[in-house]
Amino acid sequence: MFLSFIFPVLSASAQTDTNALPTLAPAYGELPPTFWEQHQTAIIIGGFLLILAQSLFLWKMLMRLQPAVEPPENIARAALNRLLDEPEDGKLLSEVSQILRRYIGAVFQMRGETLTTSEFTAEILRHEKIGPELAGKISGFLRECDARKFAPKKNAAALDAVETALDFITQLEPRRAASAQTR
Repeated sequence: MFLSFIFPVLSASAQTDTNALPTLAPAYGELPPTFWEQHQTAIIIGGFLLILAQSLFLWKMLMRLQPAVEPPENIARAALNRLLDEPEDGKLLSEVSQILRRYIGAVFQMRGETLTTSEFTAEILRHEKIGPELAGKISGFLRECDARKFAPKKNAAALDAVETALDFITQLEPRRAASAQTR
């Protein structure tokens, strides 16, 4: 009986504790603006300036990496001048004819190195900017170089191949300049 009286009292007191609302903390104030909201304009402008600075830096660095383009005349003259003191043998004649072919190919947009001598001479004879007279002289010179470099040794007079090739380059330069002006 006593237990029957105590049990409802305990259960009633336990219910009053659980039904009570907890004390609430005061409400937070308004949230402050985020970093992005505070500095949005500065971040966007700074980002564009950073991209611009990086682009300029890369452009300057890449501009330094581009080699200076040497004119074909200078390349050919330098290569021929290195050969001036060499003895005139088959190797020298081959190098001189290759230098002259490369020069003519570069200046007049021809594929000089991949052609045989007869194909190359036919090509330069058809080229109107070289002219038939000079093309005939160059063709004869290249054929003579081929004949001498493949022929057995003879006591023939020197061909003066390097000086002749330098002379051809000197004669071709005004024609190159004239064809460059007409483009």
